[in-house]
Amino acid sequence: MTNKRSVYAVIVCLLCILSETSAQTSYSLQKALQTAKANNVALQAQQLSVNISEADVITAKLRPNLRLNNQTLLLTNPSYYPANTDWTSGRNQQVWWQLTKTFQAPGQRYNRIDVAQHNVLLAERVYADTERDVFFDVASKWLQVWVDTKQMVLITEVKSNIDSLVEMNKIRFRNQVISETDLMRTQLLSDQYALQLTAMKQTYRSDLIALKAAIGIQDSIEVELNDPLLISYTTRYDSLLEQALVNRTDIQVQQAALVSAESNIKLQKSLAWPAAEFGAIYNPQNSIPYFGFYGTIELPVFSRNQGEISKSLLLKQQAERNIHAINFLIRAELRAAYETFSMYQQNLDKYNAMMLLSEKVLGNVRYNYLRGGTNIIDLLEAQRSWLDTQQQYNNMLSDYRKSYIQLLYSLGLINQIAQ
Repeated sequence: MTNKRSVYAVIVCLLCILSETSAQTSYSLQKALQTAKANNVALQAQQLSVNISEADVITAKLRPNLRLNNQTLLLTNPSYYPANTDWTSGRNQQVWWQLTKTFQAPGQRYNRIDVAQHNVLLAERVYADTERDVFFDVASKWLQVWVDTKQMVLITEVKSNIDSLVEMNKIRFRNQVISETDLMRTQLLSDQYALQLTAMKQTYRSDLIALKAAIGIQDSIEVELNDPLLISYTTRYDSLLEQALVNRTDIQVQQAALVSAESNIKLQKSLAWPAAEFGAIYNPQNSIPYFGFYGTIELPVFSRNQGEISKSLLLKQQAERNIHAINFLIRAELRAAYETFSMYQQNLDKYNAMMLLSEKVLGNVRYNYLRGGTNIIDLLEAQRSWLDTQQQYNNMLSDYRKSYIQLLYSLGLINQIAQ
């Protein structure tokens, strides 16, 4: 259908659309996700939660410090001073030095460390789940820019073909082979495609800005049109469900929360036991030294940490219910994603056959028109039909890829693309 002239025109138009192509970096989906992994601001903020949890482990490992206490009493009435003494004399003072240390009940320190370590695992799972959501957002925006580019390429090619027909019809009109109406119809169609292309270019720029923001960069980029994104899934739903229940980060978050809650129950029960404080006392009274021992313990009569123990049990129940809810959600999401992907996978072959047929029809009508065998209306109708088929194919391919990304997201495998 296209000749050398139209091919050159397509190349020139594309260079005009992407004026900075030579300075742009081409991004495949994998590269976009890898870049987002390193630069996305949401992921960078979430990573700090992991670091904060790791700092809590350090705190949990610390032991109570020694406590030093001093009490000094001075004799205030000089009439009681012994001869040749004043208030600075040890004979007129009572000094109390006390050195003590708090001893935690058995298991308290171990349980604190255990809870802190499980909270690190929980923070890591939350980070992975945030990463999954970010990657899905980046993949969706990357795919939208990919669709915009495909549509611009298509309209550019069609406009180039119509422009060549306009130039040809100008000559034919001067030679009185066609009417002025035929020339005006082709010119009108060319102008319509020019307006479509202008609108597409703006949509492309807006979607590209959104993509760069999601990735976390400001460089000039473009998407890789020939990115081999798709993999045909022939695995049965039951097998995919098993993968999803293992790989989904949202259920991993709740599983980690459940383990953390169980560890916290042990900690809160151990905290019901009061911590004892023991130490030694050195007490010079009026220059007479005394030495003794100190000990104190809270009597667990009113407060036995009942509230925190109850709260820890409720947190465990909450995590269990969340796991059940997410299991239900995974089954529903995966079923919808799997069936949608399978439908598009089957329909894509049908669209390939339709494209070949529309290509052949347009070629035949164009050939007949140039030889006077049909009129301009038939040619323009064939051109519109071909364009509609091409656009439907692009939309089908876009929906197919979207369903694939949705399937990866539902399976919990979208994070692996960035590996």
